[in-house]
Amino acid sequence: QGSHLGTDRAGAAHEALLGWWEGVVVGSKPQNTSALQLVTCSFGTCLLLMSPLTPALWGFCRAWGRFCLENTDPRTRGRGIQLLSQVLLECHSLLQEKEGKGCSAPHTSCWRAGAGSSSPLPAAAPQGRAVQAPVAVTQSLLQLDRHTVYSIITNFMGTREEELKGLGADFTFGFIQVMDGEKDPRNLLVAFQIVRDLIAKNYALGPFVEELFEVTSCYFPIDFTPPPNDPHGIQREDLILSLRAVLASTPQFAEFLLPLLIEKMDSDLQSAKLDALQTLTACCAIYGQKELQEFLPSLWSSLRREVFQTASEKVEAECLAALHALSACLSRSVLSSDAEDLLDSFLSSILQDCRHHLCEPDMKLVWPSAKLLQAAAGASLRSYHRLTHSVLPLLLEQYNKHSQSSQRRTILEMLLGFLELQQKWGHVEEDESAVLSLRAPVCSVVFSALTDPSVQLQLVGIRALTVLGSLQGWCLASPGEAGGAYVPPSVLFPPGSEAAMEAAGSLAPIYPKVFSGRMVPRLGEELQSGRGGGGRGMILVLGCSREARCLQALAAVSTHTSIVRETVPVLLQHLRKVQKGNAAGSAQEVISVCQSLHRVALQCQQDAEGCWYFHQAVVPCLLAMAVQAAMQESTQPLLGKALLEEDVLAAMVPVISAATTHLSPELAAQSVAHVVPLFLDGEVSFLPQNSFPCSFQPFAAQRRLVALLMAFVCSLPRDVAIPQQERLLRELLALSCSCNCPFTATTAAKCFAGLLNKHPAGQQLDEILQLTVNRMEPGLAEGPRREQALTLLLWVTKALVLRYHPLSSQLTDKLLGLLGDVELGPAAADGFSLLMAESPDVLHKGCHADVRIMFRQRFFTDNVPKLVQGFHGAGPDVKANYLKGLSHVLNHLPRPVLVTELPTVRACSCCLPLCAGGSRGAPSTPALSLRAVSVLQLLPYKARVIRALAKPLDDKKRLVRKEAVAARGEWFLVGSPGR
Repeated sequence: QGSHLGTDRAGAAHEALLGWWEGVVVGSKPQNTSALQLVTCSFGTCLLLMSPLTPALWGFCRAWGRFCLENTDPRTRGRGIQLLSQVLLECHSLLQEKEGKGCSAPHTSCWRAGAGSSSPLPAAAPQGRAVQAPVAVTQSLLQLDRHTVYSIITNFMGTREEELKGLGADFTFGFIQVMDGEKDPRNLLVAFQIVRDLIAKNYALGPFVEELFEVTSCYFPIDFTPPPNDPHGIQREDLILSLRAVLASTPQFAEFLLPLLIEKMDSDLQSAKLDALQTLTACCAIYGQKELQEFLPSLWSSLRREVFQTASEKVEAECLAALHALSACLSRSVLSSDAEDLLDSFLSSILQDCRHHLCEPDMKLVWPSAKLLQAAAGASLRSYHRLTHSVLPLLLEQYNKHSQSSQRRTILEMLLGFLELQQKWGHVEEDESAVLSLRAPVCSVVFSALTDPSVQLQLVGIRALTVLGSLQGWCLASPGEAGGAYVPPSVLFPPGSEAAMEAAGSLAPIYPKVFSGRMVPRLGEELQSGRGGGGRGMILVLGCSREARCLQALAAVSTHTSIVRETVPVLLQHLRKVQKGNAAGSAQEVISVCQSLHRVALQCQQDAEGCWYFHQAVVPCLLAMAVQAAMQESTQPLLGKALLEEDVLAAMVPVISAATTHLSPELAAQSVAHVVPLFLDGEVSFLPQNSFPCSFQPFAAQRRLVALLMAFVCSLPRDVAIPQQERLLRELLALSCSCNCPFTATTAAKCFAGLLNKHPAGQQLDEILQLTVNRMEPGLAEGPRREQALTLLLWVTKALVLRYHPLSSQLTDKLLGLLGDVELGPAAADGFSLLMAESPDVLHKGCHADVRIMFRQRFFTDNVPKLVQGFHGAGPDVKANYLKGLSHVLNHLPRPVLVTELPTVRACSCCLPLCAGGSRGAPSTPALSLRAVSVLQLLPYKARVIRALAKPLDDKKRLVRKEAVAARGEWFLVGSPGR
């Protein structure tokens, strides 16, 4: 209907609208959203009717502006400006440039008056100029109002970039005036971001580049200490990084910034030095030769002086980083045919100032000079060639001139630094590489270090040998020397063995033929010679034998399949010889061989071919030797007895497990088809040297070997079917409940639990579990084998808890009930540690067990309230058992969960009586209670717990006093910063 109204009637409508607006603003009219929308819609309708604006509408805008500015109430002025801002925001598309300028006049006036609106304005070029109108008074405004100005500028730059760029350099100049003199860190962060946007988005800087630099660089270096309890959380580092991003954002600042950085680098303030060096490093990423040329001599002079004279490692590191960045920057520059190569002249200056220090007899400045040369050489391949061609011959010459091991070690370490840089650039042609062209003298120096009596020099030589062997295109004059025919003495004897073995392991995959053909036979000969006569006695005396070093070296070099095929037979042959011996040290030697085999197995796991070879070669051999030893035990007690000791069997378990876990399902199925019949039916046909004197009966006569069965079947992938699994489970169940040997019973229980954990859900599993419960309950009630029944209960419970089986709750309740048993209570309490901790040989993810995430949190939620309840209802003789169980659960719970859950349990209240009771319980009770308290770091209980912990400090038992001191110290720190 508006199209039928005349101009006069529209003007009359505006008079009425002005009165309505005044009522909304002063509060006599409704101020809800509907009213604001009605006013906005009315103003838009008038604009549609009257474009361009009539004198009546101009009068309305002027009158409304006067109403807003002349009103004495600040809230009324603010609401008026907010309402006008909302109208302009909705209707700005209907305004022409002249009209927009007129409508924005009230905002400009309000800014000048110090009462700007925080509403977003319709941004166009006229409003952009309006932003700069109040610059003369910006710094006189309050911090929040200045922040509003910066926010409005940021909003304009994000939404009206094209219009602002149309203002040219005037906009940049206006912002410089706005920012000039700003001191508030909150505003500076926004202002620095605006400057970065001005440069990154290519706003015109015009003749104001230096002014923009001055208005920002005046804050460099940042000297700001945040006030305590600052709610805004602005740190000094935030301002430093923000300002650095501004200074390093454009090469146009270079002529002003570089003199400033040089000045700060020469100052006495370490923080200023560090900030200047880090800023220089950042600038080199965008600078070129043009920007750096004038200042290179001064920069190098400052960097050199700091490295030579500073006592600060931080300053030295930043100087080296800046030198590296400078060299890289010069290396990137593209040269014209007539341009000077600044990189060459810069490197010449470095050589001139550092090279002579490498020749000084006192070697005072050798390391600083070497660090400077290596920092520049690491910047680019061109820098590396330029410097190494001059430095490496000099280092080789100095090594031969000096006779002291310490001086030679220093020179060799510098040489090693340049060799490591060669690795960075990969393959280089021989005519370009100084290292390759000096192959013979470098090898001579390294090998002389390996034969030097000084262990420290040997270690550096080993590291150098490792680097040399790994260089692409490096071919030693005598390839066997790369860990082959030449075996450093420290490979076999301490203290350098670890470094030597690490070097051998790194070189072996590069030179597999050399190691297979030379080093492995050499180590085999060393093993043979080590078993002769007097050498054996010396082994036991020194505790670190030649044989042990050879075994470790054989394992270290087994990093390639072809080498594994050579080392494994040597290790197994040595194991067979040890088995036939009857000396007291045989068991320890067997363990050493098993440890080496275990290391080889771990190194083979990622290679399918090597893993399958190791499994086929080692697992049957270990089983055959163990079976033979078990069969001979009754007839020849001393022969092979070492293989049946518990420690030896425990050492074999990880070897078989590591050889099995990474097999493919197909290969694992082939292996399990032989191993399981061996233990169930005594089928020994697949074993090497299977001429045994009698039949093999692992569940009757040779029961200890069930540990090897556990290592194999519990490491199989979950989808591998185990033949005769139900029969195997029944045999293991019977053995775990009836065997008198704790080692055998525990191993059988672990094997049984490992199979249950992976068993598919269904009727067969339910039947086995019911049979297990029926077998355990009588054993737990009474009889001579209650401990075996408890062990079985713990492992079966763990297997079911890990997979969230419903029966786990019933078994856990049974375990909780045993805490009240005087005889089994302490062992049952310790069983909670077994339930929560990760087992090293079975029931962990590495052996494909079914382990659900957050099982510990679920166990905590379900059972800790029961523990607390049982503690309060238990008698004084068994209270300690509940506390021990609680302590084990809490010790294995992730700390974030512990912090959030413990207040609901309020377990501290149950710990305090035991603490106050001192040693009234069992000997270990007070110490365990104190250990539990040390875990419960809860501020509300702090004072009460500290008072209760005072009495145990005088306890007669040293262990109780020790735990009391530790717990009390923890509680004193509760609530401290960082705790």
